[in-house]
Amino acid sequence: MYYAVIFTSDLRGSDPEYAEMAQRMLALASDRPGFLGFETARGKDGPGISVSYWRDLSAIAAWRRDSEHSVAQRLGREKWYSWYRVRVARVEREYEWTSDAAAPDTGNAWQSVR
Repeated sequence: MYYAVIFTSDLRGSDPEYAEMAQRMLALASDRPGFLGFETARGKDGPGISVSYWRDLSAIAAWRRDSEHSVAQRLGREKWYSWYRVRVARVEREYEWTSDAAAPDTGNAWQSVR
């Protein structure tokens, strides 16, 4: 069992600072105790979804209180997002199946450290 933080959002427009901040937040989160991995998807238009995976609720709470993450959250509300929604869910089990020919190119978006 572990937890998923599901962040669904809509960007107001294109801003190179957003991509830089997103990369910085992933690097910072990856170094946090309890971080297990990350997946993200965003089309050219419309909402995007990012899911981070955590060992427990206390790891999620510590990440939420991180000072650099707090700055990114504020900038997101002020500059980048027209809306967002955060959901926290407990993952009871997981499984996957992949055919070699159909294996998705995740571009290293999933970074499992479990």
